[in-house]
Amino acid sequence: MSSPYNDPQGGRPTGEPRPGPQQGGRPPGYSQQPPPGYGRPGPMPPRTGPSQPPRRAAGGRPPQPYPGAPRPAQGAPRQPQPYSPQPAQSAQRPGQPLPSRPAPATQAVTAQAARPGSPQDRSRTAAQPQSRSNTGANATSRPTQSGGGGGRPPAGPPPTGRSGRSGGTGGGPPKPPKKTKSKRWKIVRRTLYSLVALGLVVPILVFMVAYVGQDVPRPGDIKTNQVATIYASDGSSVISTIVPPEGNRTDVSVDQIPEHVRNAVLAAEDRDFYSNPGFSVSGFARAARDQLLNKASAGGGSTITQQYVKNALVGSEHSYTRKLKELVISAKMARQWSKDDILAAYLNTIPFGRGVFGIAAASEAYFDKPVGELTVEEGAVLAATIQQPYGLDPSTNPTGAESRWNYVLDGMVSAKTLDATQRAGMVYPYVVPQSEADTGAVGSGPAGLIRNQVIKELEANGINEQVLNTEGLQITTTIDTQAQQAALDAVASNMEGENEETRTAVVSIDPRTGGVKAYYGGEEGAGYDFAQAGLQTGSSFKVFGLASALNEGIPLSKMYDSGPLTLGGVTITNVEGESCGNCTIAEALKRSLNTSFYRQMLSIEDGPEKIAEIAHKAGIPEQIPGVEGTSLQEANGKSENGIVLGQYQSRVLDMASSYATLAASGVYRAPHFVQKVVTADGTVLLDRGEASTGEVRLKAAVADNVTAAMQPIAQYSKGHGLAGGRPSAAKTGTAQLGDTGQNKDAWMVGYTPSLSTAVWVGTEQGLPLTNAWGGLMYGSGLPSDIWKDTMDGALEGSKVDQFPKPEAIGGQAGVPAYTAPYTPPPTTTTTAPQLTLPPVVVTQTPVEILPGVTIPIPGLAPATSRQGNGTGTGNGTTQTGPAAGQPTVDDYGDGDDADTAGSPNNRQLVPQGQ
Repeated sequence: MSSPYNDPQGGRPTGEPRPGPQQGGRPPGYSQQPPPGYGRPGPMPPRTGPSQPPRRAAGGRPPQPYPGAPRPAQGAPRQPQPYSPQPAQSAQRPGQPLPSRPAPATQAVTAQAARPGSPQDRSRTAAQPQSRSNTGANATSRPTQSGGGGGRPPAGPPPTGRSGRSGGTGGGPPKPPKKTKSKRWKIVRRTLYSLVALGLVVPILVFMVAYVGQDVPRPGDIKTNQVATIYASDGSSVISTIVPPEGNRTDVSVDQIPEHVRNAVLAAEDRDFYSNPGFSVSGFARAARDQLLNKASAGGGSTITQQYVKNALVGSEHSYTRKLKELVISAKMARQWSKDDILAAYLNTIPFGRGVFGIAAASEAYFDKPVGELTVEEGAVLAATIQQPYGLDPSTNPTGAESRWNYVLDGMVSAKTLDATQRAGMVYPYVVPQSEADTGAVGSGPAGLIRNQVIKELEANGINEQVLNTEGLQITTTIDTQAQQAALDAVASNMEGENEETRTAVVSIDPRTGGVKAYYGGEEGAGYDFAQAGLQTGSSFKVFGLASALNEGIPLSKMYDSGPLTLGGVTITNVEGESCGNCTIAEALKRSLNTSFYRQMLSIEDGPEKIAEIAHKAGIPEQIPGVEGTSLQEANGKSENGIVLGQYQSRVLDMASSYATLAASGVYRAPHFVQKVVTADGTVLLDRGEASTGEVRLKAAVADNVTAAMQPIAQYSKGHGLAGGRPSAAKTGTAQLGDTGQNKDAWMVGYTPSLSTAVWVGTEQGLPLTNAWGGLMYGSGLPSDIWKDTMDGALEGSKVDQFPKPEAIGGQAGVPAYTAPYTPPPTTTTTAPQLTLPPVVVTQTPVEILPGVTIPIPGLAPATSRQGNGTGTGNGTTQTGPAAGQPTVDDYGDGDDADTAGSPNNRQLVPQGQ
């Protein structure tokens, strides 16, 4: 028999000892071939049953558990022995020499296995029932698989005893290896594996099913655009219409769009467009997270393909179903369409603001040129507007538009589609002003500005341009036809003959709902909207200074010196030297005295900041479009003293809204234009329902006392009280043009319980504001004329509402009966003048004797009485003493107030209101 070590297929070199036991193998030196002369293989013995003891091999020697293992002495107890591989020794008979080269166990097994049906194979089969492990004392009687029986030896190293020793005699039965991990963790781990598998498999299966069943239409198959109609509050009067932008859209092929324009779009929206599969997994995960957290921004399209699918096919509904459909169509479209086809369809359909869709129309609207002539800078402007079509228009948001423009150009440099040197020399290009852009949109004149506000409000409520242009919307606004016509007529009649540069804006709001009833921001529907411009408010802001003082418990009866005031080298005066000496703050408001309100503000700790806080609560927003930073304060968060005189900017809309809060006894209701939105198929997208309960922002006592102080002003300001004696509360305001002595802004803001109206007059360029005769214009002039006509026309035929009676603050409810300290009469008397008879004057009085026929009747003129009253006052009246709570001049001058008493002459001065 040849040695397996000589096998040319490989193996251990001849004569090299075999290393230690291998895992799952046999001890070194073991061989299935018995030594010469020991236990020749013979016929397989007959089976005697499971209980038959194993037969001894020829020679009477019992089988050993492991060849070469030492045998214990007869009767000696077993001792566990450490396992140590022994040199290969075949079992032999006494007196026989050892074989010169024992065969390796692995080779022997291979040789045996290659001979099916051999005696060894049969012997192994017969011995299988006897090879079960025994325990205890029976361990020594286990049948062997070696020796003359030709049985198969056990695999692997000898079993290990309790102490870790192997082999040995006299030890206990081997123990199974200890488990290193508990079954509990196995269950947890397998459960987690199952959940992960389900989380991957189920979405994949759903995606595959949806993918197979989803059809991808061509761009020409999408024809759902319809006209949207904007109605007045009556639901029938048409204010404006919104024609689908596709009517102003020109499709162009991708070759007609300059490459640098396409690169700008890719840098802005999808820098991996040509390499991605049409969708973004991370975008879907982000959308799923936002949907789970109920975020308003949930579900934005990430890639250009997804954006096109969302805009053209699936809409912008926040749901997992919509997002999955978007992914499926995007993935399928990316396989069925070329990337250039997708890019062209995308650029032909997306909105660019200004009422236009598609890059060709956008090129005309923004630069008045064909798309093929766009420069790199101009293409970057259009690419920058895609993110927010109306929010990043250079005409309305130049700072944001230029910031996004820089982002696009830097992205082109990163993508190596624009040279960095060329980029460094680029400047923002000229853009056609929005007012001059020809967009083909419907809604000219003042109605066009209402249309713009409606579109913005729809977008803020989740109704985007896609829905606006495809659902045939019927939009009912809060605009009242009577109030709107009254505002238009008031503007037209009163602005006639004024300077060409003079502009005006009018906004009327219902204090009970917050709905805008009338709106005029200018004559050009696509032009500048002055009702949305930040403008200095002048003295019309003093009402918030008064509200702040009332909120601190200072009553309307509190008196302040109205004389000039110098602080830090700056002298505060009143218009044309107006003064009331020491008078109540209510009187100072009626006369619009700057110095009194300045002193009141200085008497309150953190007075300017508290005025800003009250104004914000009333309705002046903290963020005003076009006004940098937080309104009514400086960059350091503090407000300057000039706030009480209207130093800071507010919009006409904001002034009407904040005054409406005063009219509603301190309840704020957000101004809005849209009341209800319904699609062509009757689906209601927005319905504000009944009047909102609003939010209590100011104490009712504070708001009502301010109203009481404002009630005399309209009539006091050159007779602008409302028709029929209807109660109103109003305040004029004028802002100066620096230190030029000229004015630049004039206001009149006032309200009834049912309508609040703000009117501004000024110029677009901030020029000196003069009237038709070249004189200075004040709030009591043209603005008050427009305000009165608007209010009278809007309220004509309506119920006359009364203001609520205010509660007391600081012991005073409403305007006190007195305006200044009481001056006691002099204690000395004067001699009554002598009686002098007047001359006799003959007069003729016409008397009508018949209808239309009169005759003169002679007579005498009545005599004039010059009799004194005995008090020395010489005015025909009797001093009866101070009114309840009225201080006297002597009491007022006792140092209780930091202000000094004015002269009696000042107290008697009653000038015209401004």
